[in-house]
Amino acid sequence: MTKPSRTPTIKPYKGPSGGYGSARSVAEVLIREGVLVEGAEALAHQNKPGGFMCVSCAWAKPAKPHPAEVCENGVKATAWEITSHRVDTDFFARHTLTELESWLDYDLEEAGRLTRPMKWNPATDKYEPIAWDLAFREIGAQLRALSGDPDQTVFYASGRAGLETSYLFQLLARMYGTNNLPDSSNMCHESTSVGLKSAIGVPVGTVKLEDFEHSDCILFFGQNVGSNSPRMLHELQPAAKRGVPIITFNPLRERGLEEFTNPQSPLQMVTGSSTSISTQYYQPRPGSDIAVMTGMCKWLIERDDEAVAAGTARVLDYEFIATHTSGFEELAAFCRAADWAAIEQETALSRADIETAAATYARAKAVILVYGMGLTQHRFGVQNVHMACNLLLLRGNIGKPGAGPCPVRGHSNVQGQRTVGISEKPELVPLDIIATQFGFEPPRDKGLNTVEACEGILNGDVRGFIGLGGNFLRAIPDTERMEPAWSSLRLSVQIATKLNRNHLVPGEVTYLLPCLSRIERDVQASGPQTVSMEDSTSVIHPSFGDVEPSSKDLLAEATIVAEIAKATLPANPKLDWSAWTADYAKVRDAIAETYPEWFYDFNKRLKQPGGFYRDNKARRRDFTATESGLATFFAPTQLSATGFADAPGLMRLMTLRSNDQFNTTIYGYEDRLRDVSGTREILFMNPEDIAQYGLKDGDAVGLATDAPDGLAREMRGLKVFSYNIPRGSVGAYYPECNVLVPVGHYAEESMVPAAKSVPVRIIASV
Repeated sequence: MTKPSRTPTIKPYKGPSGGYGSARSVAEVLIREGVLVEGAEALAHQNKPGGFMCVSCAWAKPAKPHPAEVCENGVKATAWEITSHRVDTDFFARHTLTELESWLDYDLEEAGRLTRPMKWNPATDKYEPIAWDLAFREIGAQLRALSGDPDQTVFYASGRAGLETSYLFQLLARMYGTNNLPDSSNMCHESTSVGLKSAIGVPVGTVKLEDFEHSDCILFFGQNVGSNSPRMLHELQPAAKRGVPIITFNPLRERGLEEFTNPQSPLQMVTGSSTSISTQYYQPRPGSDIAVMTGMCKWLIERDDEAVAAGTARVLDYEFIATHTSGFEELAAFCRAADWAAIEQETALSRADIETAAATYARAKAVILVYGMGLTQHRFGVQNVHMACNLLLLRGNIGKPGAGPCPVRGHSNVQGQRTVGISEKPELVPLDIIATQFGFEPPRDKGLNTVEACEGILNGDVRGFIGLGGNFLRAIPDTERMEPAWSSLRLSVQIATKLNRNHLVPGEVTYLLPCLSRIERDVQASGPQTVSMEDSTSVIHPSFGDVEPSSKDLLAEATIVAEIAKATLPANPKLDWSAWTADYAKVRDAIAETYPEWFYDFNKRLKQPGGFYRDNKARRRDFTATESGLATFFAPTQLSATGFADAPGLMRLMTLRSNDQFNTTIYGYEDRLRDVSGTREILFMNPEDIAQYGLKDGDAVGLATDAPDGLAREMRGLKVFSYNIPRGSVGAYYPECNVLVPVGHYAEESMVPAAKSVPVRIIASV
């Protein structure tokens, strides 16, 4: 088995994203996982009608797909799941959990697919096989023992499970008696859910895939398409070719937003040509997007003021503002009073650059604003989202073709699981319908989100944890504090396909339950099953697994959840868990009964090519779900989203993902698009900052968090790497640098960990 090189090298990569670099990386991972033939067969069906939906990102799937509707990371995700490598009983007999804790994240998952249900034996510190029926009985007994206070238990969902399993999971939690349903959205796009809901009445974006064909300007804020959602380049490349201005604001110059060679274009591959993506590329400091958008809004409002005074054509869409919005005057007053010197100081951009972007925006009739966690993961991340809406609302760019906010989600069904009830907020779930539908009284108190769950584990209030996928202990902040606290849990249950860091930190009683992948054939009593998920554009897709399961001992996620429910809860005459898991169509019927507005005729509509669209009122300019009943302008309270003041020696740390990973899954050590190979122990620094600190490339340094709680958080052994990043800012890889993010450093209102602007200082490496 050939593993990625661990010999650190930093060599310039001047090529585009995609191209032969992407093709070579794809071939290497298929060979490394021993699935070159099987992988090629599976990829022919990935994101296609009658095939399976990618287990990686949530980007939209077209009704008429490309010949290969895949990207580099999507191929890696598929190869990772259908790998020929196995983690079997013998593997766990050879290794203690203490030993495995010393393994790198890549090596843990590269070991292969889990094959049998396991239970941790504290006497031997090893996982040992356990029969499925015994595991369910024991888990049920443990949950019942904790049920005197159901809020002691957390039910966490990672965002990969289909709608059917997600619906079952939230029902299990609520019938158990708690709304403790945190999920991966709490760590990334909760700022979107809160910000969009208050501004336009819906917690999701309004853009559909076809809007990219009608847009005449696209704005990007804090989203790295080349690493996080490469298939979006299928929409950006033709837009760029027809002359659509694409304006990017991102602290780093990301290759995918600069140049793209389409691996599916024979002409580009043969000629080595590429498409320039961004027409304007600006690098603001991390956390300064409020100031950037304030400057753009200021220019638009003041030009409109001049037009009114001169009696010329308006710059703002005053008819839309008057008819559909509230709060304009408050925003306008803030922007008019904003000082350009302060905006320039906060952003490190010139007034001329911001005004150029604003003028380009003003000339466009239909504008899409794409954003990612570069907006949401800040102390004032919700205000970032509000400012994005403000910018769009000023020119009526919500509720018309080719326009609107487009938040790019991560996990493949993270938006969908929220749609069917995975939420700690009871007001977002139709509890009255659920109560009537299933004959029980759901809990009405707010549950724990991810940060609150972490706080509960740290202080001992949380005693049980059921994890539906994911690598919770690696994804969360403050990992060096959280891992020791995990041992205080009475019960830890992990439903997973592959081994990860969380599985090596046991509670008092710990189970590791292996499940089928979405790619694998799921055959139940009624025959082969279909699952469904919702992409970033609110389209519901079916997914058909057709790969032979990795082990005959695997169970479907839905079956595992249902069996835990049967072992834990009293019988309910209105709910037959076994009938549901025998035929997932029955689960979809139940979902349709709970959510009739969105899922009427669920099973019938799921057969539509390209899936079906879940209604979005804001797309129809129906903003009645906001507090005012109108789309709402929100004036920010400050220009910086960081939540801390600049000070001598203080740097803004932003976390990064490489193009060889997806969330916490590390596929290798090749960040090809940032010129780094063989290591993840890198600190990206501006060359002038390197000189100021008396450092040089390759020097080892450390970082220390400047946190108000007084606790020491340090990370050492990072190699300095000169990079095009704004002065006073540094970048380092996620999830490794989560040790530097305090649990209490999160976005106001949404409680998303503020991992894109952490106050740190440079310290010695040892």
